[in-house]
Amino acid sequence: MNKLLTAHPIIPVVVIERIEDAVPLAEALVAGGLPVLEVTLRTDAAIPGIKQIIKHVPEAIVGSGTVNNVSQFSVSEEIGCQFIVSPGSTDELLHAARASSTPFLPGVSSASEVMRGLDYGFDCFKFFPAEAVGGTTLLKSFQGPFSNVRFCATGGIGLHNVSDYLALKNVLSVGGSWITAAELVREKRWQEIELLAREAVKTCESSS
Repeated sequence: MNKLLTAHPIIPVVVIERIEDAVPLAEALVAGGLPVLEVTLRTDAAIPGIKQIIKHVPEAIVGSGTVNNVSQFSVSEEIGCQFIVSPGSTDELLHAARASSTPFLPGVSSASEVMRGLDYGFDCFKFFPAEAVGGTTLLKSFQGPFSNVRFCATGGIGLHNVSDYLALKNVLSVGGSWITAAELVREKRWQEIELLAREAVKTCESSS
């Protein structure tokens, strides 16, 4: 997981409301330079949408997000997700992920949750909801006790603060939904999404 996040410091967090939007949305993001997609399991269209992306957009690296239980984890594995992300972590989910070969990014928002993840052998976490729980200030404070731990920060991040997060030595990447805002997807504004992706890549490159 660390290698994937290091190579791709911005990961679009995607909500698919209609199956037919999945492929053109993924194509726009790939064309804009953001091939790693976290498709959240928040809608009925998410699983079939992931299947469509895997089948028709081979350049995309597709993972499932908002995985809240072992059942969703198992389904994500079965359909071929290349990584799995959870907003938090339970013992059941961490146990299942430890036994799996699919890269897993467990969600944390506190020191205790980081320590529990470390006990299960994980050293890379989704820091969520980033801005609401302390943002870059909390992440900086984690650098002392958790010097070998790395994060993908998600929640409240946009062009206005993405560089602040990526400047931290313990942040490998950020997840963002601003690139795939609901109204843009709903109105099928694929070219605009591609331009937002390019802008995000440029911002990332200028801050590195």
